[in-house]
Amino acid sequence: MELLLSLLPKALLDSELSVSLLSFMQQGGQILWWLAAIVALNILLVTDRVLYLVFSFPKQRSHWIEDWHKRKDQHSWYARSIRDGWLAQAHIKIYQNMNLIKVLVAICPMLGLLGTVTGMISVFDVMATQGSSDPKLMASGISLATLPTMAGMVAALTGMFLHARLLKACQKREIKLEKSLRSRQ
Repeated sequence: MELLLSLLPKALLDSELSVSLLSFMQQGGQILWWLAAIVALNILLVTDRVLYLVFSFPKQRSHWIEDWHKRKDQHSWYARSIRDGWLAQAHIKIYQNMNLIKVLVAICPMLGLLGTVTGMISVFDVMATQGSSDPKLMASGISLATLPTMAGMVAALTGMFLHARLLKACQKREIKLEKSLRSRQ
């Protein structure tokens, strides 16, 4: 972890936001770093899908529609097979990585729960070694237990919202393409 932090510019590490973020991450323990990696990967995949749907897919869609309307034969079995092939290609491209996004969202609360368990183990370890229930000694373990849980839930709720919106956008584009390829010029 220290190696990764040493690669960042000094000005970025000294900003108030990064100091408070690093403090939060250290209070949450190792599980919070894993959760951050899952969230970063999820954001990357969602961004990829949004960029594809906004920039690449419309070009491909117009190309398929133009090629379909240029065809004189649109009713034979061969023509319908070509159209169905294009629709299958569109389906694969539109929904690429959507299942992975869904799985990553589902992992977030599980990692939060793992953080809860490791934090409580830390609390019980302090109680066993110190032989007391001093609140000051247990505070770091309780913090270690609650922060990943909260972060996991926030990440999961945000991810569920993004996945649902993205899935709806994918369905909408697929239906519009299918209608465009089924209609006549």
